[in-house]
Amino acid sequence: MSNTVKSEIKFNVELDENRIPEKLTWTAQDGGVDQEEAKAMMLSIWDSKAQETLRIDLWTKDMPVDEMKLFFHQTLVAMSDTFQRATADEKMADTMKDFCDYFAEKLELKK
Repeated sequence: MSNTVKSEIKFNVELDENRIPEKLTWTAQDGGVDQEEAKAMMLSIWDSKAQETLRIDLWTKDMPVDEMKLFFHQTLVAMSDTFQRATADEKMADTMKDFCDYFAEKLELKK
């Protein structure tokens, strides 16, 4: 018998009549999250057989553009950190972080 533990993360998307997301909520019981509202999400899944990334990018129609810019910046920074932890390639992670700084500067995100 296996000693594995299962954990579930659920996303709920409410769509308007044109199938545009109006409301996003998510639940992760192990993380203490229950039906928390979100304005945007990006999910990437690696398909090992096809050797490609599958993606779901959703945002609600009331997601403000200034928040979307922050969301992208913070996601890029997090991806840089994850890349470094996953590959131990510090040189490329630093290059990615340099791009994140450039991105923030061009969008005037850092004050």
